[in-house]
Amino acid sequence: MRGRLLFAAAVGLGLPFAPAPAAQKPVAISTDWTRTVVQTPEGGFRMGNPSARVKVVEYGSLTCSHCADFSKAAMAPLARDYVKSGKVSYEFRNFVLNGIDASASLLARCGGTRNFFRITEGMFAAQDQWMGKVSKISQAQKDQMKSLPTGEMLGRIADLGGLTQLSAERGLPAVQGKKCLSDEAALNRLGDMYGAAEALGVQGTPTFFINGDRAAAHDWPTLEPLIRKAAG
Repeated sequence: MRGRLLFAAAVGLGLPFAPAPAAQKPVAISTDWTRTVVQTPEGGFRMGNPSARVKVVEYGSLTCSHCADFSKAAMAPLARDYVKSGKVSYEFRNFVLNGIDASASLLARCGGTRNFFRITEGMFAAQDQWMGKVSKISQAQKDQMKSLPTGEMLGRIADLGGLTQLSAERGLPAVQGKKCLSDEAALNRLGDMYGAAEALGVQGTPTFFINGDRAAAHDWPTLEPLIRKAAG
């Protein structure tokens, strides 16, 4: 957290002259790097110090149950013990697996750097609920959606699954969300990210990289020791 040092000076009025007190050393104010979020050239969202010694990248799908498990177990200790101090940065890159994932990803990304992680973590936390709603979409509704333009179809999925409301509760106005779901360029960007991930050998989710090297890890208990070792 960035802060300003506040200085106070007292002036004696009508008092005998006295020497000024010795100057005090300013108190160092540490930066909370979890508050620094940027979108990277690769399309991901990165939290943390851009000059961190350890750079962790996750390729994940919002419909992936293992990714949801990782989010629930890892995000709090990862942010608290590694990212906050500036030792580690964490980047999430969407690896979209299906139309439902596309709807969820477009909404999360629509939140921008301010709300991306808030919406993404909320979707993972409630994954069973909204995936359950989507699974109950009738065949008649599916047939009807097939005739809709892509943006409207993705918007319909988001509405039926409760994703529009979930995102709104985490800072994304529904009207803005609807626009993002119809953003063809944003959808194509997800396709480009998928292709780039495949070129790196990503075949499933979650897949982790540490400082550019693929990590032999699939969850927090196996990833955390690798991060700790790299951080020294």
